[in-house]
Amino acid sequence: MAGRAGRLVGRGHRRRRGAHQAHDPAGTGRAGGSGNGQAIVVGPAPTEEAPIGSASTPIMAGPADEPLGGSGRARRRRGGPAPGSARKWNSMSDDKATDALEPTGSGDEQTTGTATKKKRRRTTKKNTGETAAPESDSIAEQSDTRETDSDEAKPRKKRKRKRKGKGGGGDAGAEKEPTPRRIATKPKDGWSEESFRLDLGFKDLGLKQEILDTIASLGFEHPTKIQAELVPLALTGKDILGQAKTGTGKTASFALPLLNMVTPGERFSAIVVAPTRELAVQIKQDFDQLGAGTGLTAVTIYGGQSIRTQADRLAKGPEIIVGTPGRILDMVERGYLDLSHVRFAVLDEVDRMFDIGFRDDIKRILKQCPDKRQTIFVSATMTDEIESLARRFMNDPEKLVVSSGSLTVELVKQGYVTVEPWDKKRMLAHLLTHEEPALTIVFCRMKRTVDDVVRYLSRKNIEAHAIHGDMSQGKRNSVMSQFRSGKLAVLVASDLASRGIDVEGITHVVNYDLPEDPDIYVHRIGRTARAGRDGHAWSLVTPKQGSLLTQIELLINAEIPKMEYPDFEPRPRPEDWKDEPTGGRPVYEVTGVTKEQKNRFEVEAPPKAEEMTDAQKAAKFPGGVVPSKLPPKMLRGKARTRGR
Repeated sequence: MAGRAGRLVGRGHRRRRGAHQAHDPAGTGRAGGSGNGQAIVVGPAPTEEAPIGSASTPIMAGPADEPLGGSGRARRRRGGPAPGSARKWNSMSDDKATDALEPTGSGDEQTTGTATKKKRRRTTKKNTGETAAPESDSIAEQSDTRETDSDEAKPRKKRKRKRKGKGGGGDAGAEKEPTPRRIATKPKDGWSEESFRLDLGFKDLGLKQEILDTIASLGFEHPTKIQAELVPLALTGKDILGQAKTGTGKTASFALPLLNMVTPGERFSAIVVAPTRELAVQIKQDFDQLGAGTGLTAVTIYGGQSIRTQADRLAKGPEIIVGTPGRILDMVERGYLDLSHVRFAVLDEVDRMFDIGFRDDIKRILKQCPDKRQTIFVSATMTDEIESLARRFMNDPEKLVVSSGSLTVELVKQGYVTVEPWDKKRMLAHLLTHEEPALTIVFCRMKRTVDDVVRYLSRKNIEAHAIHGDMSQGKRNSVMSQFRSGKLAVLVASDLASRGIDVEGITHVVNYDLPEDPDIYVHRIGRTARAGRDGHAWSLVTPKQGSLLTQIELLINAEIPKMEYPDFEPRPRPEDWKDEPTGGRPVYEVTGVTKEQKNRFEVEAPPKAEEMTDAQKAAKFPGGVVPSKLPPKMLRGKARTRGR
């Protein structure tokens, strides 16, 4: 017993007076004395009838007027039978030894001769409701300054910790999806012939009656051009590459045939992959609205939301899965999602999906799907490289192009304003206050620019909210819900909101920064003038971005007119102004050093050897005889090779 107790207070701890325990072999109940450095054993020594851990087991106690303790990470605090002193054992590394010295009993305080077991936290007595007083030494006061000497002190509240890691999330707002879109209303000027097939109705597309009833209840009368061509072709089971202008109903063009062909009860029958979380949520909401009478279920899986929540949704066996590439692969690896039953695979914004960032994930997803499946890829922009890459994952696809002529809808009134970089914020505030747009999206190239613009507009009393990839998913969902409901007038966003986001009533799109990729411009301005409505798209162009503007005009096959604002007064360049980095390695200019101009294609001649004088030659060769040619005989030794 003595050796075991000595180990408990020895290794790694500072020893103080009374920190040693002696054993009384005579069973008198005392060992040593009460002097300095002596230990007192209360109660009889342990026997076979009273093993260690029972109520009669002796415990160590120091003098009543002197606290015991130690230092270190696993410090022990011991207390004796002194009245009013609630001494206790602290946690220690050796759990078995702790159980041997601490008795098992009720949590109530015991008298002399019995051991007391208390938690590190302050506990409340069961019967009287009194709270144990803290230790009187300074170590205890430093370890928990919230304890008080009053017996009537309130019990400390437990602090709830956010759960992280697997199944966690830590973002309560991420569980709530943004508010769905409102029911479509007929434009004032009627359905536009540019986007709709006015000679056809949805009943001419071969859809089920329950789907037709739902479409009629949503307010749609005529299909768009891409819907009129893609839906009947998709119902035949062929693979399709579809390209159409922004805002012409590409989501419904693949959602309607899926709702018509998927059988209720066939779990994981269709999968739709989207590049952004907001677009995935919107596609799922479109499935819910269009398939309200079909009995089919669609769920979304994307990053930023609790895995456990999404796993519970998948456990119910939904027929349609909508998600982002990373989370889809994550759920497959965890065993929550099985892609071997997929009959229909759809990639929305396929040009973005086959970009460098998503290409490997898309390949892995499609390889896990059965070879005998129907594949549909749609986008507003599609290069030859993307098309050839997409065809590798399709079986004799048929390409549909409904964006002949300009890639942008003619109802979008485009324009640009020439402005210096240091005046862009002032010009943006000038446009928003003088033009008074109803619902506006301002697109910026970098996330930090989004935050800077929001702060500047707030100082100008213009209510603006930000949305970009560094925000939590709950905050992003909240901002999108407010924007869809019309509570926000100005939304400053990065390019995550440029693809597929369909918010009714957006009247203006402002390109605060011109995108480096002209295709992104097409997707940005496609947020307005949707479903046959009018819209405006403005761009702030610096003098150095003239060539980039020309590339955009060549892509959309249209000329963007220049806008003039004579009442706007430009400022001279501020002394502390620093141009924004354009990306890549920084360029440094070295001054004060003359650099010789060289032609890198010109072959340099070898340097000429200096001619030696006769005196130098005579000194270099013995006897002054300078050889003019090689010797007639060479020393050509022969060496045997190994193995001969």
